[in-house]
Amino acid sequence: MRIHDSLIGGVLLLLSLAVLWHIQGFPPAAGQQYGPALFPGLIAIGLGAASAVLAWQGLLTKQPLLVLSEGLRSPRHLAAFAITVGSMVFYILLSETLGFIVCSLMVLVALQWACGVRPLLAVAVAIAATLVIHTCFYKLLKVPLPWGLLQRFAW
Repeated sequence: MRIHDSLIGGVLLLLSLAVLWHIQGFPPAAGQQYGPALFPGLIAIGLGAASAVLAWQGLLTKQPLLVLSEGLRSPRHLAAFAITVGSMVFYILLSETLGFIVCSLMVLVALQWACGVRPLLAVAVAIAATLVIHTCFYKLLKVPLPWGLLQRFAW
């Protein structure tokens, strides 16, 4: 599938503007000239500039907005696409209830299965990746990931 550059650029520009609007509510850091909004703001500005250029260059071409390729006519590829979108919706809706670890394991196994990875390898990689990601975000970066069903085992 080929999506026109101007559509992608427009969506990314809206995303960068939404981030810039959202970070305005971040509290300033005590005794610092910069706060927690600095890095998201810099990234949003860079994303906004790049997406504006992408949208502008896309408008200069005379291509159709959407072109379906052979890959999307394949049932296997359509299923992989649907599993990818469904797994993101699943995580958004159920991560607070089930917790990051349970949702991550389920999503990673499903995504790998959709890509044709052998089940035993998919489970092993999902477990390792979930533990590494959880440790990096929860312990090192202090991101409060939801525990959900595993709340009583929280470390």
